[in-house]
Amino acid sequence: MIVYESYTTELGDVAIAACEQEGLSRGARGIVALQFYDDERPLRLGGGWQRGASELTDLAAQQLREYIAGQRKSFDLPLAPKGTEFQCRVWDALLQIPFGETRSYSQQAQWLGQPRAIRAVARANGANPIAIVIPCHRVIGANGSLTGYAGGLSLKARLLTLEGANFVQQGELL
Repeated sequence: MIVYESYTTELGDVAIAACEQEGLSRGARGIVALQFYDDERPLRLGGGWQRGASELTDLAAQQLREYIAGQRKSFDLPLAPKGTEFQCRVWDALLQIPFGETRSYSQQAQWLGQPRAIRAVARANGANPIAIVIPCHRVIGANGSLTGYAGGLSLKARLLTLEGANFVQQGELL
């Protein structure tokens, strides 16, 4: 069973979903989603999800708040994202990007050993179901510019600024 709960953070409202059962697909018990939502970005729930906080959703919310407050640089949560084998490899690669650093889509594709799969990597990043914890916000354009982010570019800029990462703000490119 997957349960989800909404939490309010300094960055906005988030829904955190967790699978509390052992023995199910990849990752089994763990966080399956963390998504920001508001009037412009509606909440996207999986089929059969039930509302209700759990030990895992509460722990994820606590760690997210610590991250936002600058008290945490990494997350210690069991993760169980649902995706294709390729998507899961891309998301695993995202977990290798250290706090405060960025990578380009090209660098991520090279790290995966598939240097020509830049667009596929970008699509997989865009499908990341566990925002911030799986840090797709750390992937930027090859020229240092911000590129798409499900939470919006202003949130991506806030996250990278919070981490002290270098990037080019919109309008700074020549």
